[in-house]
Amino acid sequence: MAAASWYHRDISRVVAEELLAKAGRDGCFLVRDSESVSGAYALCLLFQRHVHTYRILPDDEGLLSVQTVQGIQAKCFRTLSDLVSAYQQPHNGLVTPLLYPDSRGGGHMASVAVAGGAGAGAWLGPPVAGRTPISQQLHQRLQEQIHSSPASDFMGFMAEYLTHHVQLDLEALRHGHPQLRHLSTALVTACRALHRRIDFTLAGLETLARVFDPPVSPRSPAREQVSPLGPPQLDPDLDLLLNKISTVNHLLSSLEKKVLKSLQETVSRHNLALPSVAMPPPPAAKPLAVQSFEVKVGKSQRAALTVDVESGTVAITKRGSGSPEETIPQDKILQLIKYQSVQSKVRLVYSREPQRSLSRDFVFPSARKREAFCQLLQLMKIQHSNLDEPDLISVYVGTWNMGSTPPPRSLASWLTSRGLGRTQDETTACIPHDIYVVGTQENSLGDREWVEFLRASLKTLMAIDYRVVALQCLWSIKMVVLVKPEHERRISHVHTSSVKTGIANTLGNKGAVGVSFLFNGTSFGFVNCHLASGSEKTHRRNQNYSDILRSLALGDKRLSTFDLTLRFTHLFWFGDLNYRLDMDVQDILAHVTKKEFEALLAVDQLNLEREKNKVFLRFSEGDISFPPTYRYERGSRDTYMWQKFKPTGVRINVPSWCDRILWKSHPETHVVCNSYGCTDDIVTSDHSPVFATFEVGVTSQFVPKKAPSSGPEPAACIEWESIEVMVRTASRSKCYIEFHSYCLEEAQRSGENTSQSCDIPGFLRMGWAAKNLPVLNPILPDLEYLGDQHLLLSVKGVESCESYGECCIAMRSMIGSVAQQFETFLFHRGEETGSMRGWMKVRVPKDRRSTRERLYEWISFEEEDAEPVPDAPTCPKPPPSPTVLCRSRPRSLPEPTAGYTNPAYFIFEGVP
Repeated sequence: MAAASWYHRDISRVVAEELLAKAGRDGCFLVRDSESVSGAYALCLLFQRHVHTYRILPDDEGLLSVQTVQGIQAKCFRTLSDLVSAYQQPHNGLVTPLLYPDSRGGGHMASVAVAGGAGAGAWLGPPVAGRTPISQQLHQRLQEQIHSSPASDFMGFMAEYLTHHVQLDLEALRHGHPQLRHLSTALVTACRALHRRIDFTLAGLETLARVFDPPVSPRSPAREQVSPLGPPQLDPDLDLLLNKISTVNHLLSSLEKKVLKSLQETVSRHNLALPSVAMPPPPAAKPLAVQSFEVKVGKSQRAALTVDVESGTVAITKRGSGSPEETIPQDKILQLIKYQSVQSKVRLVYSREPQRSLSRDFVFPSARKREAFCQLLQLMKIQHSNLDEPDLISVYVGTWNMGSTPPPRSLASWLTSRGLGRTQDETTACIPHDIYVVGTQENSLGDREWVEFLRASLKTLMAIDYRVVALQCLWSIKMVVLVKPEHERRISHVHTSSVKTGIANTLGNKGAVGVSFLFNGTSFGFVNCHLASGSEKTHRRNQNYSDILRSLALGDKRLSTFDLTLRFTHLFWFGDLNYRLDMDVQDILAHVTKKEFEALLAVDQLNLEREKNKVFLRFSEGDISFPPTYRYERGSRDTYMWQKFKPTGVRINVPSWCDRILWKSHPETHVVCNSYGCTDDIVTSDHSPVFATFEVGVTSQFVPKKAPSSGPEPAACIEWESIEVMVRTASRSKCYIEFHSYCLEEAQRSGENTSQSCDIPGFLRMGWAAKNLPVLNPILPDLEYLGDQHLLLSVKGVESCESYGECCIAMRSMIGSVAQQFETFLFHRGEETGSMRGWMKVRVPKDRRSTRERLYEWISFEEEDAEPVPDAPTCPKPPPSPTVLCRSRPRSLPEPTAGYTNPAYFIFEGVP
């Protein structure tokens, strides 16, 4: 099976259609893994410039059959090769016989038609002397991997073997000799450098072990003779190498215990008393100190704003006055308006008398001080609210490549977001966050040891014993999620997953770990990754991202067919992404010295790839105002060590922002990035730790305020007037739409599209009229509940049941008796595959239209209010985030033309 040229494994539908479109011959075909059914396949066949996709499904006995048109009896086959051979004949239910296999690797199409039983399945037979198709194909597969592998020398040895010697091993195998002598010789030659390196490391470890264990000198298996009676399962040199690796592993794991035992025996033998280190008890939880801010009132008058979180008051004191001019209780504060034109200015709106409110403007010394004041008022509102469940929580996200060295004793600057960039003000730095998510790479500490170290650090800083939600590890890539004790009961549906993207996607030195959970009614996803290194490996990093996106098994299993980035209300993606700066190192150093970061961000590979829509589509990232976090001289933050000396020569590692934190949230949700920066005092690694903090709106289990009546309950409904979809595809299959939401009892689906056109090559436009779209009935009819809900839509082909793209629609803006227009992009497996627009409305019964203001909604921004829609019940809308600039398309793209569509980015006619 693996040798069949037409089998392309897990390529996406879009890639498969592109390959067949390039081939351009009727009868061209390929087989790939199904995206919708595990263990199934998809047969893609080109005919009259359209790609037709058929599902190949296994039955209970493992027999394979093609789902074709009705009236054609399904035939069953034991192998894909047998199935492909059978469908080379006409009149089997396909639009055309399978004629020309598309060779994996994209080289070229077969130049002759497949005839009889030969061709596609012939390579699966036993090798014949003098015949080298398997050798050629293995060499081709090796070529596909070379561009993404750092081991070019090793690949050279393997290429030599595949070119000249694999056929000899195949011949020996045919004659009953399974030793693969030529492969062993090639591996021994390729691993000579590893031998020398292990010998060097092993000698050092043995010497260190003897220092602490003089009577016993560990005997290296490298010096032991191989017993002549043992079965010759491996080449002796390979067996020796495995013994060396085993010894290194044993010494590394036992050395710490050996040193500890030796020191303990020394103390006991010489009757030495070690001074007892009395650990200070963790500070008791104490109330927040009263904070005072110097502000300017009016044109020149100075005053002090004093915030007392515990008593719930804000006092205004004029300069020179001994007593406050006015003290405002927290329940009298109606609104806080942040000016976007003046980043340090805020307006406080409060009630003084019934039916009368006042507003006063204050200008702070800096935007940072204004944010600290707003955070304290937000905290005061939360503490004094009568809510049983929170509307708003704070989330800390940290990432650090530890460089395989132990951490310093204190992580205070990292965990309190202090250092360089956009950092927390000292008045708010020690306010504990509700959730801490800490991701590390090249972390040499044990899993439990690292968790307890983090918990102890937070307990010392915050006087809170944080609870562990999840610990997920992949080799030295680790993620720890901690929450306040009072939130532990609010966490449910915890899932963890990991993906290896190291050499051949089998090694975990590179890859990702993921954690997802529900906080009451809000879903969170977190991904910590370590992508391929090297300035020239941009394509490989992009592929790592795609592999992780496709393979991480997180979130609700019912949404497993949806793009990972759409499964969660909030998804945070961080780690050592390893994207570099495309600029000469001396120019980079000059810009860093002058703090000219904009010039560097313009050549940042991650920014450039995001502009091309290659990775992190529709993600957000805070403004970077801190220097590149890699590659520093260990022990200092004054010097970048951009030269790395290796046995093969000098490698240049330009200073870069390798360590990043990004996020993506459902539309019309509340998330604000309050800080994004790095530390400047943790110097044990060549990377600086990076942090970001977020203010995140959350929902809870909704409890209707109105008691159920004895009669029939009024129902809310979601009605569609029309939906129009544009997808990038060479298929002309009919499609349907699936509707998913937590507010629905089960998923619903539409009928087939009622209109279809393909005026632009490579694109398919489809439309659904109201009669073919289902009326959806939410499980609860209350406005307050429905305003927090989202709909996930998936456009699927009728023939293949595979997705052409998915999207998310917020119901908040659709509530009313008048249909509202929506428009959004479609995503699938990390790619932008099309767009959708339409008209819909969410009807809410009149007696269920009551709602309340969320705690995060009383802070707003200086902007003009949009005109309200007539007869629409008011549902509070979240304010725009001041730190996130939403855009409908990447900045580097031109505005769409006035024609029917922009085929590159799926912009409909008339859409601005």
